[in-house]
Amino acid sequence: MSETIRQVDYYYTETPNKPGEACRALDSLKAAGINLLAFSGFPSGRRSQLDFIPEDPAAFVQAARKAKLKLSPRKTGFLIQGQDRVGAISDVLAKLAAAKINVTAIDALCAGEGRYGAILWVKAADRKRAAKSLGL
Repeated sequence: MSETIRQVDYYYTETPNKPGEACRALDSLKAAGINLLAFSGFPSGRRSQLDFIPEDPAAFVQAARKAKLKLSPRKTGFLIQGQDRVGAISDVLAKLAAAKINVTAIDALCAGEGRYGAILWVKAADRKRAAKSLGL
């Protein structure tokens, strides 16, 4: 296979589900020079959940506190990057399925120029087995 898979730290915050909230959070991180490897946002009940996967977790936490973002405790996910091909995500998920690991969530996309990327999450109790199944 032609992908790189690594464990990453991520954090989330909940915000009001209204226009501009994600932009406000991202602008404060931008002003602090924080680079994100991935970002995801979605409705959660009457609020929104924003997930951040920072390149530098320590700097991210410091900037988020300064911006008054109330963060979750550190959590772990997987970042997948590779050459795009038919069945790329299916091949990764097959490894987890073979190990009987349920995927909590996944976001994947074509990155252009023949590349793809994905972030995926499993339950904390399955993290070590998932890492082993994915060759980490």
